[in-house]
Amino acid sequence: MLQELPTLSPAQYSLVYNMFSFTVATMAAAFVFFVLAQKNLAPKYRISMMVSALVVFIAGYHYFRIFNSWEGAYALNQSMGAYEPTGEPFNDAYRYVDWLLTVPLLTVELVLVMDLPKGESGWMAFKLGFAAALMIALGYPGEISGDASFFGTRGLWGFLSTLPFLYLLYVLFTELGDTIQKQSSEVATLLGNARLLLLFTWGFYPLVYMVPMAFSGYPTETPGTIAAIQVGYTIADVLAKAGYGVLIYNIARQKSIEEGFDVGEYSEPVTASA
Repeated sequence: MLQELPTLSPAQYSLVYNMFSFTVATMAAAFVFFVLAQKNLAPKYRISMMVSALVVFIAGYHYFRIFNSWEGAYALNQSMGAYEPTGEPFNDAYRYVDWLLTVPLLTVELVLVMDLPKGESGWMAFKLGFAAALMIALGYPGEISGDASFFGTRGLWGFLSTLPFLYLLYVLFTELGDTIQKQSSEVATLLGNARLLLLFTWGFYPLVYMVPMAFSGYPTETPGTIAAIQVGYTIADVLAKAGYGVLIYNIARQKSIEEGFDVGEYSEPVTASA
């Protein structure tokens, strides 16, 4: 979103700058890993890695744009020893565009790697993806609103955004619970960890979303607020995209092993005569 920026200390500016740089590098490295790692999986699970690679590619691109926008929005005032706005806008709307594309894909990754019975995976992926997109879309009006009060515009849209979030949790922890219990103990544990990671990271976003409600004058009077928001969202994105993708890979790899695929040789499934 376009917002009026406060003057930042060198530490505040550099913290956000370095976190953006770190995230771009992380997403790029994760993309390379996911593209190469799909060879190490049984063919039917490779699409989950393709989706993981797509997620971090999209995120990496948008973080590159956010990074450039942040760099252009500030300049160091040598006499003051602080970073002042240049007059160029900091366009954080890239973040919501990224979420609108990637968050539904995160749910698709989980559905694909679970290998649900034929006819179930498509509907499950659709309703989870739709709820995820709705969650992001409903949060955006509050994010760009100048009213940061708890019972104001930000609070209202934050509440509405929470409703599809609760629905997602309901599906993940009830409807998919039986399917997870039917997996082997190793796979069930990994799937459980993936659900918990989604719960932790998606639950972290609302906490960061509510930061401005705790401060008056956001964003022009509280330089620490904008830094806290950017760093908080960035940490959540790294865990929810790159970290989550690694978990999906481990799930797919374990299921490939259990189904007889030789993950060490990038070969066809092992047969009895092999």
